[in-house]
Amino acid sequence: MLDVRWRLSGPPGRDDYEAGHLPGAVFVDLDRDLCGPPGAGGRHPLPHPEALEGALRAAGVREGRPVVVYDAGDGMAAARAWWTLRWAGHADARVLDGGFAAWTAADGTVTTDPVSAERGDVTVRPGAMPVLDAAGAAALAEQGALLDARVAPRFRGETEPVDPVAGHIPGARNLPYGELVNADGTLRADLPEVFADLAGEPVGAYCGSGVTAAHTVLALHAAGRTDAQLYVGSWSHWITDPARPVGRA
Repeated sequence: MLDVRWRLSGPPGRDDYEAGHLPGAVFVDLDRDLCGPPGAGGRHPLPHPEALEGALRAAGVREGRPVVVYDAGDGMAAARAWWTLRWAGHADARVLDGGFAAWTAADGTVTTDPVSAERGDVTVRPGAMPVLDAAGAAALAEQGALLDARVAPRFRGETEPVDPVAGHIPGARNLPYGELVNADGTLRADLPEVFADLAGEPVGAYCGSGVTAAHTVLALHAAGRTDAQLYVGSWSHWITDPARPVGRA
């Protein structure tokens, strides 16, 4: 079990982990362990396969054994961890719906005991989940459904609290993360109906840096759309090329 509690702007999730975690859970740092260094590829690019393999083995991930991931409760960091494991070829990755908050609400056991994971033997085989690059995202926006998971004001370009340019990929459709979850952060039960109008269209998702959009991909999988693609670099990568168009309003 992996604890991937994380905040976009600190403090580090490890502080929460040390204050209390699920028994046997190992902390994995989303920024350091599951993503590459920020830069030209965006704020949360794909990790280098060798680095990811080392981090997962250190966390005790083993071939052929299921991995459950959880975060504080909104599902976003857990979804990116789930997606990364699946992309790396580890098919049996699962998300604890509602995360740490749901566990404690159900009176689940919490411990501060340190966990020493036996080193795993997982082999990273990248490419097991479909990935969009910038050209692919632009094409999907024109020929299918490219879903932008950010809140509407960011999508419309009215505000941008994180990235240096505001707006969206032209042709993308705004479907904020909050519309896919219940008030407690768990996935809605009626997701097949939510995505019903996308039937027959290729579909993918992006957000600011590929974390919230991974949750959209998770929701699409829950609705049966296992073909859903992720633009990992997302908006933070799109805007690295000033020649790429920016949609607003």
